[in-house]
Amino acid sequence: MLRIAVFCGSYTGNDLRFAEHARCLGAYIAEKQAELVYGGTHIGIMGILADSVLAGGGSVEGIIPDFLEEMQVAHQGLTRLIRVQDMDARKKRLIETSDAILVFPGGYGTMDELFTTLVQKQLGAIDKPVILFNVCGFYNPLLAQLEHMSALGFLKEDYSRSICAVSQCSELEFLWEK
Repeated sequence: MLRIAVFCGSYTGNDLRFAEHARCLGAYIAEKQAELVYGGTHIGIMGILADSVLAGGGSVEGIIPDFLEEMQVAHQGLTRLIRVQDMDARKKRLIETSDAILVFPGGYGTMDELFTTLVQKQLGAIDKPVILFNVCGFYNPLLAQLEHMSALGFLKEDYSRSICAVSQCSELEFLWEK
């Protein structure tokens, strides 16, 4: 079973399309019989995504730090809920135990997870797809920044190509073509 780590936010954003895309992504993951691996909460995009996978009969593993569970934001209906010591341990487990990493729109935490993953990929510590789910062009400014960094010689061109962007679930079919 393909395990897809999804980095996403604990907020829903102020555009209803983000939540709708999260629901569609969850249904797609369930339909493909992949397992969602995510941050383990019931709030924001995280909760919407997990609920959608579960509603489609899919499997969901949540990874939650102790302090977040103490805040009573842990999703109680998951296939598995793994408790870890802190955010770094969660991030490490998300990256290491997945076959592919999908980055949905989010905030600081999502960006931290993305850049930690990209650094590991750049250093050769991991070799798995890293995909930006570019809902409503959310990642267009970041993609432009990566191109800018590459043009100025701060990011090798092949490193900037270590990430791809999709805007709809059907563009993820390549994950099942291996």
